[in-house]
Amino acid sequence: MPLILVTNDDGVGSPGLRAAAAALEEMGDVLIVAPLQQQSGVGRAMPPGYEGCITRQRLAINGHQVEAFGIEGSPAQVVQHGVMELAPRQPDLLVAGINYGENIGSGITVSGTVGAAMEGADFGIPSLAVSLQTAPEYYLNHSEAVDFATTVYFLKLFARQALSVGLPPGVDLLKIDVPQSATPQTPWRWTRMSRQRYFVPVKPHRRRPGDPGPMGFEIRVDLQTLEPDSDIRAVAVDRVVSVTPLTLDMTAPVLPARLGEWLP
Repeated sequence: MPLILVTNDDGVGSPGLRAAAAALEEMGDVLIVAPLQQQSGVGRAMPPGYEGCITRQRLAINGHQVEAFGIEGSPAQVVQHGVMELAPRQPDLLVAGINYGENIGSGITVSGTVGAAMEGADFGIPSLAVSLQTAPEYYLNHSEAVDFATTVYFLKLFARQALSVGLPPGVDLLKIDVPQSATPQTPWRWTRMSRQRYFVPVKPHRRRPGDPGPMGFEIRVDLQTLEPDSDIRAVAVDRVVSVTPLTLDMTAPVLPARLGEWLP
């Protein structure tokens, strides 16, 4: 049986994590490892303050109790502990999600969901980062009001293919974003990461610099400059499922000769 490592950034108590594990249980042996606390927005960070303590948990999956591991650490650190300490063998697939909230646009490296999948890819594991578009008020909670059924459908589709033939050549991970309004009949589309910023920072309002003032954000879409093949266009405008092939290679696609022209 394939070994599937399931993780997230919302924490081990997330219904989205349970939904992903339940969907994948029929495809292989599922190992559930997730942060003990909410870790949204930490990307692929390796904070030095975490001690990596591992706590055994019991989760209700498909009507029975399944062992899971809550780990003190960021999503990427959790993946490291899972692969190097808890997995009996190299996982055949890593799934990060299902995340509360879409991860689209130029800021995707902020996402702990994407960060966990990147870390899995760096171990040579085919990895999926799976997110469901939600209203912002659901981003940081574990609401049972969010319906993951359609996202589960698409997760199964791409997980089966990845387990069968691996990811497409040259692809290290797939980022899958499902619109809030999607059904199993909703089309899916290959996309590219938009260069637009989707979550735009908003300046805090405070009287003195020492007052609390966390940055806010708002969602913006500039239709005039939005790329037609982008993840933002697919999810936020056309309301279709976005599947973005990503690579760990962040080298700019520029010819060496052009670089020589810039600084001979």
